[in-house]
Amino acid sequence: MFLTQPELSELTGLRRPSAVCRWLDRQRIPFIVRTDGWPRVLRSVIIERLGGHDVAQPHEPELILE
Repeated sequence: MFLTQPELSELTGLRRPSAVCRWLDRQRIPFIVRTDGWPRVLRSVIIERLGGHDVAQPHEPELILE
């Protein structure tokens, strides 16, 4: 659901959470900040931004009892 800290560092090329937040803000990528200062970014936002398609989890068939 969310990118991990190593994934954020790989994406941005930065290691400090404040620098990662500034980079995300400049790229207009929405995020929230955790209490430890690291941003939380939805994986689907990055996948969409990079031109990919988020693969939805397959749904279980519904059981209909009559």
